[in-house]
Amino acid sequence: MSLIRLHNVSKKYDETLIFHEVFFRLSQGDRVGLIGKNGAGKTTVLRLILGQEEPTEGTIDLDDGIRLGYFSQFSELNGEQSIQEVLLACFAGIQAIEEEMLEIEIALEEAPPEGDTSSLLARYDHLMEKMNRREGWTYHNRIDTVLTRLGFSERHRTCPIETLSGGWRNRAALAKILLEDPGILLLDEPTNFLDFDGLTWLEAWLNDLPGAVLVVSHDRHFLDRVINRVVEIENYRFQEYEGNFSQYIRKKQIRFKSLERQFQHEEELLAFEAEAIEDRREAARNPSKALQRRLANIKKRAEPRLVDKIVTDVYDGLKISAELCQVENVSKAYNGLTLFENLSLGLHKEDRLVIVGPNGVGKTTLLKLLREEEAPDTGRVVWLHGNEYADYRQTFEGLDLNDTVSHAVNIASLAYLAPRKRVNRFLSLFQFSEMDLRQKIGTLSGGQKARVALAQCLLSGHPVVLLDEPTNHLDLTSTQVMERALKHFPGAIVVVSHDRFFIDKVATRLLIFNEPGQTEMFEGNWTLWQASQEE
Repeated sequence: MSLIRLHNVSKKYDETLIFHEVFFRLSQGDRVGLIGKNGAGKTTVLRLILGQEEPTEGTIDLDDGIRLGYFSQFSELNGEQSIQEVLLACFAGIQAIEEEMLEIEIALEEAPPEGDTSSLLARYDHLMEKMNRREGWTYHNRIDTVLTRLGFSERHRTCPIETLSGGWRNRAALAKILLEDPGILLLDEPTNFLDFDGLTWLEAWLNDLPGAVLVVSHDRHFLDRVINRVVEIENYRFQEYEGNFSQYIRKKQIRFKSLERQFQHEEELLAFEAEAIEDRREAARNPSKALQRRLANIKKRAEPRLVDKIVTDVYDGLKISAELCQVENVSKAYNGLTLFENLSLGLHKEDRLVIVGPNGVGKTTLLKLLREEEAPDTGRVVWLHGNEYADYRQTFEGLDLNDTVSHAVNIASLAYLAPRKRVNRFLSLFQFSEMDLRQKIGTLSGGQKARVALAQCLLSGHPVVLLDEPTNHLDLTSTQVMERALKHFPGAIVVVSHDRFFIDKVATRLLIFNEPGQTEMFEGNWTLWQASQEE
């Protein structure tokens, strides 16, 4: 039985077409991943279902009485209440039953007349049945489980929500929606602020949900674990594929070969994605063999594919020193909590260091030390050739909203010196059309701004690029292009990320924060590390 039905739906903003003549059904048990490029209309679909916007043409029908839950990456809770108080309020009905049962227990202890006793016992049995049906006895445990899995410390649980950071308020909103038990769950980038433990728990929770899920996400590992159908917004229409993300990649390759090529480099990017999926499977099955194959691939001297050649052409002539940075016996603590101590590492040419671990253990703090925004308590950070790095987060926050995309990108060092045609080919990989290049940055979506900042970093000419959660705002194609650009970048990359698929494709080394104060270095990517833990 379908719970949501889109019939012949079209949507325009002024004269800009978003999608045209769309038909779609969401049924009980569906786990649908809604994907598409930035600006394709994914969030618009959710707003139409929620009734926040009206379709230009067509109809959207929802089953009567169906309860919608909606989480957006910008759904921040606020106010003076703590998240513990907010979540307790979600169970106000169960608490009312508890209070009435307590009143009956007190009344029975006072030995009421026999007739009153019978009616009180009958009412008590009825309330007991309601509590059992609604699983009311476990709501304290459910609240604790959600808050624990989403990483809430005791302090975060009890302080006013308005004192939390934006990321924690966002996570609080997700906790509230999960406990409201909706019949249909609409999720817009739910994984952006979660660590690995939180992601694993959310995947399991969604798989056990009895209703339906429609999720917008660019986290490919998450999509593989959760969804059973992919809907891609492509050329203003919905294209559906049965199965998870890996099955979508294979089925789209088959379909793509039968169609005229619509996007110049998409076929190659799909091939790269399919190769990465097979590499991850091999790593999970046989980590030693997978590592040997990766080393053999590095030694191969094959003719570069067009996507790779466009990237390497931009970096042609960029000279990078072999030794770039030394972190020597660094320690850092806040309020008596040691984040890391006696941490030493070196950054070398072609390093791809990915920093992983739970939230709040010091990953972003280490980036701050590398940026020299903060000083270590002990030890030192030494940039061997001056602090020549490009920082994605700083670049994104420092975008000039009145500047045009073309000017902002072309004043970067490599772009300024390289032939314009070569730079434009690089930018075309990031889906910047001639019209896009003329736009002011202030008119762009969050994902488009992220692409501008990323292009600036990759074209900066600096030998080191620092990236803090770079996949959060990018669509799948932009993420794939970034992965190819990072693969061929001649300098060093330092990344903080929870995107497991991205880590597998990029990392050569992992710096793992296990617990506050405890770190370890691992040669390899996320799947290899996971396999080593299981062994």
